[in-house]
Amino acid sequence: MPLYQDEGVVLRTVKLGEADRIVTLLTRDHGKIRAVAKGVRRTKSRFGGRLEPFMRVSLLIAEGRSLDVISQAESVSAYARGICTDFKAYTAANVICETADKLVVTEQERSVAQYRLVLGALNALSKHAHEAAAIGDSYVMRALAIAGWTPRLRACVVCGEPISADRPWFFSISAGGLMCLTDHIRESFDVSWNAICQLQALVDGDWGELDGTALLPETRQMVEKWGEYYLERPIRSMRLLD
Repeated sequence: MPLYQDEGVVLRTVKLGEADRIVTLLTRDHGKIRAVAKGVRRTKSRFGGRLEPFMRVSLLIAEGRSLDVISQAESVSAYARGICTDFKAYTAANVICETADKLVVTEQERSVAQYRLVLGALNALSKHAHEAAAIGDSYVMRALAIAGWTPRLRACVVCGEPISADRPWFFSISAGGLMCLTDHIRESFDVSWNAICQLQALVDGDWGELDGTALLPETRQMVEKWGEYYLERPIRSMRLLD
């Protein structure tokens, strides 16, 4: 079977038979792939713990008819070590991996920007660089922005009026962002100025704005609803953080 090399992050694993697993990875050069790791569940597996979620690994993979087969896996960055000992970091990492898995639909299609964003988010979680929920939520908003779904937060999506703190504002998921009092539609909901600022900071990755303050419940709700609407399915891991 033809072989190829790549590096990737393990997004999830599924048991296969008595000793194998199907491993879903987001890779640097081949996008999302699913491959079989044979014998990985045995005590004396040659893969050890390198093919667990949140691990960044260098891979040698054999092409298969239906599923590729992982021949070798060497650890590049053990993000799992710093993540799995902290529940909030672990849950946020699950949000990141679940979102990446759902967002990158087509297999074997290169997606370098998405791959780098996953690496940055998991690295930040493993080092506890920022509050875990903020890292997870920022990843969701930025990953969706890369895919083309960036909320409009600096002006009304209808009339283009610039936002200001002295006026009421409404947020519409389907319309794509903020709406003024005059133009807002029935399904939109009112949102506070602080929540608008936090959501914009999450999209921008502005940690100077985010560090030192907890995310507001309405900010987290907007992130969850935004992700669910544009992914066309809920991000189940986000509900654990609530």
